[in-house]
Formats: sequence, structure tokens, C-alpha cells
Amino acid sequence: MSNTSWQNLTRGILRENPIFVMMLGMCPTLGVTTSAMNGLGMGLATLFVLILSNTLISSVKNFIPETVRIPCYIVIIASCVTIIDMLMAAYTPVIYGALGLYIPLIVVNCIILGRAESFAAHNTVGQSILDAIGMGLGFTLSLTILGLVREMLGAYSAFGYSFASETAEPLLLFIMPPGAFLALAGLMLIFNKLKGQK
Repeated sequence: MSNTSWQNLTRGILRENPIFVMMLGMCPTLGVTTSAMNGLGMGLATLFVLILSNTLISSVKNFIPETVRIPCYIVIIASCVTIIDMLMAAYTPVIYGALGLYIPLIVVNCIILGRAESFAAHNTVGQSILDAIGMGLGFTLSLTILGLVREMLGAYSAFGYSFASETAEPLLLFIMPPGAFLALAGLMLIFNKLKGQK
């Protein structure tokens, strides 16, 4: 793998992490991360939409007139989201039910359109797929970690498995909306501090 390909693959995980560095996609980040499983489910759905949309947009970019490029990208992204939405409803109904409205809202997630406009529209299909995998993995890892922290502090469990005694009282604040902001702020601080040391 060339140096450019490696950079495109790893950019979204560390250097330009969508959540902890660029602060994109805050609506699902704060809304669905009440548990690690919800974060993982939302992250994987976004990852697959990113891969599909980047691949399609990079493939047809030369056939789209400049004046209608953004509407065309949105139609492509909406089609990809519809496919993922139907697949999740059919094969993962529990996670689909927990995520609810946030799955269709992937259409307006600025990560998806941002990568389409800034990367897929200007690069080859192969490089666009690598970029989508990197950004999607960065988003998925961030959501899962945030969900895990909130679930561990707010419910004394991890991925649905309790690790506390029945008499222990969890910090319910962390599974409520204010807890999302506190956990995100703490994780952003840690992530950027560690990133700055490299």
C-alpha cells in the first residue's frame, strides 16, 4: 500500500477524526450513544453509507453537471441510506428500533456530504473507498467509545452486560443528554492530549 493510500485510510481515525477533532455529526453522536451497542450500530450504518456513497460518487463524478452536483450527491446518499435503513430493519430490528429516526438522518450527516464533496468528487474510486473506510472507522470507534463510557458510568454495564452489584447506584446523569456533553468533552480532551503527544 502506497503512502498516499495509507494516509487516506488512517486520516479519519486519528488526524481528522470526525468527532474528536473535526466535531462533525454531533446530532447522532449525542443522541444515540446512551449505550456502546447503539454507538456501534450507528457507526457501522454510517460506515456502510460512506463506502457506498463515496464509491458511487467517485464513479459518476465526471457525468454530473457542475450546476447540479450537490443535489445529485444528496440523491445518491439518500439512496444509500434507504438501502441501509431497509437492511437494518430486516436483519437487526433491535438496534434499528433503538436508533429510530437517526438512521434516516444519516442523509443530512455532514460527514457523508463533506467526504463526497471534498474527497470522492476529486479522487479515484479506490482512494475514495479507503477514505470512506478510514472516516467511517473513526466515526464508529468514537461513537462506540463514547457509548461505552456513558453506559459504564450511567448504567454500570458494558454492551448490555452489568458489572455492578444490585445495590450499586449508577450515575444516571451520563445516560441523560447532559451526560453526553460531559462524556464527549472529557473524551475530546483525552484524545487531543494524546494526539498532541505524538
